[in-house]
Amino acid sequence: MSQEIQNQNNREIQNNGEIRNISMEVDIAGVKLKNPVMEASGTFGSGEEYSEFVDLNQLGAVVTKGVANVPWPGNPTPRIAETYGGMINAIGLQNPGVEVFAKRDIPFLKKYDTKIVVNVCGKTTEDYIEVVERLRDEPVDLLEINISCPNVKEGGIAFGQDPKAVEAITKAVKAHAKQPIIMKLSPNVTDITVMAKAAEAGGADAISLINTLTGMKIDIHRRTFAVANKTGGLSGPAIRPVAVRMVYQAAQAVKLPIIGMGGICNGEDALEFILAGATAVAVGTANFHNPYATVETVEGIRRYMEKYGVKDIKELIGAVR
Repeated sequence: MSQEIQNQNNREIQNNGEIRNISMEVDIAGVKLKNPVMEASGTFGSGEEYSEFVDLNQLGAVVTKGVANVPWPGNPTPRIAETYGGMINAIGLQNPGVEVFAKRDIPFLKKYDTKIVVNVCGKTTEDYIEVVERLRDEPVDLLEINISCPNVKEGGIAFGQDPKAVEAITKAVKAHAKQPIIMKLSPNVTDITVMAKAAEAGGADAISLINTLTGMKIDIHRRTFAVANKTGGLSGPAIRPVAVRMVYQAAQAVKLPIIGMGGICNGEDALEFILAGATAVAVGTANFHNPYATVETVEGIRRYMEKYGVKDIKELIGAVR
C-alpha cells in the first residue's frame, strides 16, 4: 500500500481522459504541510514507535506526545478502559521531559520529510514558558499548547475551561515562543466559540480541537472505577459528531486555521472536519487498532478528490456553511 501512496500528494492523474494536478498542500500559520493529515498527540509516541508501520514521510506532520519542562510520572494504573465506540484514558501526560525529548526524539524525526509539531503541557504558566523557550532554537515547526492541563495555581481547573486563562496563557506563551503556536482547546466547556475567541485575542496562530471529553466508566463486578483516576478523557468515534459541531462553530467564530480531531478513522471522517472548516486533521484513537489509519486517511482524501474532480484541497475547507 505504501508504494501506492508514495508521492500521491501533488501528482498528475488521469481523469475522464484529462490530465490534471491534485494539490493536498495546506498552510498552518505560514508552515506548509504536504497534506492535511497528522496524528493526534499521545496516540503515536513521538513517531518512532509507529515508524515500522507507517512511512512518516507520507504525513503532513507528526505531532509528539505531550512534553513538559521536567519528567512527569503520569497517573496510577489502571489508566485505560475500553468504552462503546472509543476509550477512556487517564495517562496523566507521562513524559520524559523536554531535555530527553530534544536529545532523543527531535533528531529521529528530522530524518523524515515531514513537519514536526511539539505538544507542550504544564502545570503553571511558567512551566509552559520554560518548554517553549527551550525549544526556541530546536528544528521544530509548530508548537501545540495543551491547555486541558489542570492549573495548579487556580485550584486545579484546566487552563482551557476559563476564557480569561485561555487568553492569558496564549499571550504568555506567544511572547516567548519562536515557532507559531496552536492552542489545543478543551471541549469540556459551555461554549467553544468563547474559548476560540479568547485564544485568538491572546495571539494564537492556530487552534486545534477537540481534546478528549471527560468521562467515567465503572467496573460493576469490582464495584470500583475502571481507571484509578476515577475520570478520564473519552476519545474515539463516539465523540466525532460533537467534535465536528465544535470545529464548525469555531470556524464560524474565528479567522484562525483549525486542526480538527475527534474520532477520525478514515478519509471520509476527515473530510467532515475539512468541510466544517478545518484546514488540517489529526487521527488519534484509531491508531491503536489500526496502525495504518493515518496513511489510509491521506489516501482516502485523495481518492475523494479524484472522484469529485477537486483540484485543490483548499476548495473543500469550510465548504459547508
